[in-house]
Amino acid sequence: MKTDINCDLGEGIGNDELIIPYITSANIACGYHAGDINTMKQTIESCIKNNVAIGAHPSFYDRENFGRTVIQLSVADIYELITQQLIIFNEVADSYDQKVNHVKPHGALYNLAAKDPSIAKAIAKAVYDFDNTLVLYGLSGSHSISEANAKGLTYANEVFADRTYQDDGSLTPRSHANALINDSGKAVQQVLQMVKEGVVTTISGKKIAIIADTICIHGDHKNAVALAKAIHKAIEQN
Repeated sequence: MKTDINCDLGEGIGNDELIIPYITSANIACGYHAGDINTMKQTIESCIKNNVAIGAHPSFYDRENFGRTVIQLSVADIYELITQQLIIFNEVADSYDQKVNHVKPHGALYNLAAKDPSIAKAIAKAVYDFDNTLVLYGLSGSHSISEANAKGLTYANEVFADRTYQDDGSLTPRSHANALINDSGKAVQQVLQMVKEGVVTTISGKKIAIIADTICIHGDHKNAVALAKAIHKAIEQN
């Protein structure tokens, strides 16, 4: 059984070089919420050195709020938003003769797609029309996954090492005090439960079913490097 460990990178946090050796896939900011052409290049170069798959990490055009605020757009505008960022990222990847492996929406756009089938459909269509061999990463069991499947895209059910879960399978909003998992031991425990048992314990103590194709660590997490090391080690050992 293969388990993918992914991380959101190229966001100017400054720890990318330390995290990349412990992951298998990188979601690289396309300049709309963070990063620029130079950070894309630096991250891709580091991924090449470490044999890490590269993916686009498109978002709302919202550098001020790091892409974590919902912007109301039509489905046509969402389609265009994704397409433009894929064009930008693909050009940079092409300059290194690298194939883009996957697409993972960022922040508010990601959460919106998980809940809203029309947004999820627009994203899946944009990815499919751009390159139907790309893998679409989405919240495990959400509309992002069902719409990718309906479109005929390869998809990956994504679970989170550093976030807590609600009873409906959604992530606890970042505005809540208990949204983040900061302790490496707790993060490893959650990851192993999701991968080995196919369940996650929610903040209310309930166990719910979950599919874990890929595990996410946030690059902007204050303990991102420690989490990446601990999770990499636990996955290898198990």
